[in-house]
Amino acid sequence: MAISAPRMIALLASVAAFAAVAAPAQADDVVNIYSSRHYDTDERLYSDFTEATGIEINLIEGKEDELIERMKAEGANSPADVFITADAGRLWRAEQAGLFQAVDSEVLDERVPESLRHPEGHWFGISKRARVIFYDKDKVSEPPQTYAALADPKYKGLLCARSSSNIYMLSLLGAYIAHNGEEAAKTWAQGLKDNLARDPQGGDTDQLRGIVSGECGIAIANTYYFARGVAGEVKGLTDGIDKIGIVFPDQDGNGAHVNISGAGLAAHAPNRDNAVKLLEYFTSDSAQSYFANGNNEYPVVPSVAASSVVEGLGSFKADTLNLNELGKNQARAQDIYNEVGYK
Repeated sequence: MAISAPRMIALLASVAAFAAVAAPAQADDVVNIYSSRHYDTDERLYSDFTEATGIEINLIEGKEDELIERMKAEGANSPADVFITADAGRLWRAEQAGLFQAVDSEVLDERVPESLRHPEGHWFGISKRARVIFYDKDKVSEPPQTYAALADPKYKGLLCARSSSNIYMLSLLGAYIAHNGEEAAKTWAQGLKDNLARDPQGGDTDQLRGIVSGECGIAIANTYYFARGVAGEVKGLTDGIDKIGIVFPDQDGNGAHVNISGAGLAAHAPNRDNAVKLLEYFTSDSAQSYFANGNNEYPVVPSVAASSVVEGLGSFKADTLNLNELGKNQARAQDIYNEVGYK
């Protein structure tokens, strides 16, 4: 994502300002986190880590792409020890920009499944979600059971989904490319476009609201957006939540597409040992519960249970494609969307 000149000026100014604040960042009892997560439960997670280890946490929050640009601007002088963001596609962007260094940790390798971590240890999943199919129970009597079926002409005029530039849509198509090849992926993307009920717009919650309002018969969204509607009051969603059915696709094939929030060790981390301790702590049972419950996601550690609301969505077989492949196919995915005219 391009950063405008005024925002870049502001970004560089904030870098300079933070340098003064983070002057003690290289002390033995500190770790600095750059995070795009903004959940209250994360605060409890961090305070528990400090209580257990004596290591204080300096937290800088911001949007994913802006934090990536900030770390690039800071270069070797960056105080960042750990970078946390949502979606493997963004982790791949950070890795390609040289913002991570490898971590060799038996704890992380044992706790985080191979498909949910970088092959060379540059980043690790800390929470998981599935990108699945939702449908209007009254309008769609035979909902699609696979991602491929979303392009079936019988669903013409029913589908609602996000824009082609959305990282979730890029990752989904990236997975489709990995499993089926570019030509099949292009045919699929064309089918999605042909079946749209409206031009791509809004976030995942808006796709689900479209089902409630009757504008959409089928929607693609991450599980945690639906779980939020079940767990609490989400305007335009919760009141109509019973109208919506859920399908975990490809249960007889590759399994449902999954993605992560993930974290990696910053390339120039001034507090490397503390940062590794933090990454390992993220995979503890208590931390996994905090991460997952804070955003209605699934833990990445198989032995840790999700919340009752998330468990209530049902069990499913997950795709075991290594998520690094999503980033590798990201540029081609955008090209394919552009080629078929999917906005």
